[in-house]
Amino acid sequence: MTGWSWEYEGYTPADERLRESLCTLGNGYFASRGALPECAADEVHYPGTYVAGCYNRLISEVAGRQVENEDMVNVPNWLPLRYRLPGGSWLTPDTATVLDHRQMLHLSAGLLERRTRYDLGEGRELTVRQQRFVHMADRHLAALRTDFTAEGFSGPLEVEAALDGGVTNAGVPRYRDLDGRHLTHVHTGTAAPDTVWLRCRTRTSDVRIGMAARLTVDAPLAVRHEGRRAVQQAVLDLAPGRTVTVDKTVALHTSHDPAISDPLYAAVDRVGQAPGFDDLLERHLTAWDQLWRRADLDVPGEAGRILRLHLFHVLQTLSPHTADLDVGVPARGLHGEAYRGHVFWDELFVLPYLDLHFPEVSRALLRYRHRRLEQACTAARSVGRKGAMYPWQSGSDGREETQQLHLNPRSGRWMPDHSHLQHHVGSAIAYNVWQYCEASGDTEFLHTKGAEMLLQIARFWADSAVYDDSLGRHRIKGVVGPDEYHEAYPDAQQPGLDDNAYTNVTAAWVLARALELLRTLPEPRCRELVERTGLDGGELELWEDVSRTLHVPFHDDVISQFEGYGELAELDWEAYRARYGDIRRLDRILEAEDDSVNRYQASKQADVLMLGYLFSPAELRSLFGRLGYLLDEDTWRRTVDYYLRRTSHGSTLSGLVHGWVLARDRRAEAWKFCQEALQGDIADVQGGTTGEGIHLGAMAGTLDLVQRGLTGLETRGGALWLDPVPLPELSSYGFALRYQGHWGVRLRLERERLEIAVPSSDASPIDIRLPDRRVSLQPGETVRLLLPD
Repeated sequence: MTGWSWEYEGYTPADERLRESLCTLGNGYFASRGALPECAADEVHYPGTYVAGCYNRLISEVAGRQVENEDMVNVPNWLPLRYRLPGGSWLTPDTATVLDHRQMLHLSAGLLERRTRYDLGEGRELTVRQQRFVHMADRHLAALRTDFTAEGFSGPLEVEAALDGGVTNAGVPRYRDLDGRHLTHVHTGTAAPDTVWLRCRTRTSDVRIGMAARLTVDAPLAVRHEGRRAVQQAVLDLAPGRTVTVDKTVALHTSHDPAISDPLYAAVDRVGQAPGFDDLLERHLTAWDQLWRRADLDVPGEAGRILRLHLFHVLQTLSPHTADLDVGVPARGLHGEAYRGHVFWDELFVLPYLDLHFPEVSRALLRYRHRRLEQACTAARSVGRKGAMYPWQSGSDGREETQQLHLNPRSGRWMPDHSHLQHHVGSAIAYNVWQYCEASGDTEFLHTKGAEMLLQIARFWADSAVYDDSLGRHRIKGVVGPDEYHEAYPDAQQPGLDDNAYTNVTAAWVLARALELLRTLPEPRCRELVERTGLDGGELELWEDVSRTLHVPFHDDVISQFEGYGELAELDWEAYRARYGDIRRLDRILEAEDDSVNRYQASKQADVLMLGYLFSPAELRSLFGRLGYLLDEDTWRRTVDYYLRRTSHGSTLSGLVHGWVLARDRRAEAWKFCQEALQGDIADVQGGTTGEGIHLGAMAGTLDLVQRGLTGLETRGGALWLDPVPLPELSSYGFALRYQGHWGVRLRLERERLEIAVPSSDASPIDIRLPDRRVSLQPGETVRLLLPD
């Protein structure tokens, strides 16, 4: 790592998948993994290109059952460019002697560079230098420059560039029993002497894809079309010490794009009008400069360098281009095929960061959810519920995309998957609606689309709650919480758990916010909503009652993860660590032993403690108080300790949440978990998962940790609330944010001092609230505040 680059020295086949994920380049519209252009997909390499929102559905035969899955499609590969001496084998690091190999990801430029020096024998060497980018200004373009330099010899070098439509989705070994052949009707052709094209469509979703490539080289070009590939060939004349350059410019369109008549015509036209590599790069660099200014982050040391890499990948997946698309937050970015490119609840960890930098992107991501509101209401009706039941996994439309089976690689068995019962995804959507509107001041969205989602999610929770006479409280039964290990009670015939604390408390929060919104809406708009949704006074009374009487189970003076959690068996953690070492995926270990994690007090990741991630201590106490429970500091501290001892951290989100919570509760231990969150992908702490795609929620969450977690920053009630808890290891840093029309508000934390600067504008003053004071900052003013010990 250096300040603005990520570098790999040497060639290590076992590390290639990880490097390819972390060296992915994208622009929010499409992204390509950082695979070497001369290498085809095999056990070592996996070139993949993914277009945001491009899905296809296939049916596979698995374990004697027909299973339907929708995948984000690996579209035709634009990268292929290989080379060889006449009569020789194609040169790759796997087939030739490599003297030096270096890969550099230039974060500031959005540019991937590689340098490889091959030993060709008899004193001959060939140096290959490549630069590539996926254009951040023109979302449909990408370019690859290859420089060849001979040493110790002269003569011809054969070069072959291609567009390859013969790709499949085969990047995740666990899915290889599933059909991954998503492309059909692949055709290729020639548009100009230097330009070839490829068109195809997805098999069932019928998304049409057009791709065109222009090859610029000082040598005659030959073209051939073979099967699903369009191939361009040239023979370069090499001389010692002289560099010969080949530029490949590519355009990509799909039938989802607006303002085009045909994807192929649009791609051919765009690549034909595209300027040369240098001019394209200049515009690309300008676009990245603007992004970095808007997301300015100044954190010293190794943590700062990792955070910059995380920010880079967030911006490549969810850039300002995303604001024009109908897409959600893919949990693994546009970086690979894990989770099939689906949208989960990870936006809960992503949008709070974007809200304060790119609110237009947050709004677009919430509109993705709003467009699927009708489908969520249909799903609720199908199970006899009112309101909106959003799916745990989403794709192209609003139906549930959670797979019916999942493979345990340890046992080789396909097991039922009940994670579709994680209905708390609805609360995550409602939370993001509220947070976005508080940060942006977008009352138009809150009063229209936001209100419609919030009210229907609240309606689902109120209708899902059943009254228990023996408790005198409402209960929500048959769900799965964020933990994910526990899907059923031991030996139960049906999946689902009762009174998951996180689910019930967040449901109560949604109901309270919905009631608050109805009280503050303009009367004409409120009347419209009531008329359209059929809300009546009786239903609103039920919301009020449920929001105050939802059951939260306790045992041993701590909050129970769900009713009965304290009655489960204790696990011999030390014995399992001694036997297996890494027990992050304890569920797989136990299943392979013909046991079940459902029997034990063991959690994959934060569940109850997620409440401390979403809500400040004061708001959490208030929520429990509304429900009729006293949540004092001792009870919360005991709860934190209890679950820390019983969590295996089988998710990259786990370290993030625990670091966030411990920063306020046990500061001395927080940094260990913060480091795990920072290292999650670069060190591949989950054991091989990063090569299948980065963990976008964890990456964005670490950014939000320094933005909101350690500063105690909240946007509520028209004010910026701050309650800093600087860690010794991360006590001095700064960042800029965008808040309710103020661009570039700068905050800097310097141990015991907080500096806030508001740029000049004609906007209203910003109301700043700290635990012991209140400050009003006019545009153009800077304030320096001493923090209490």
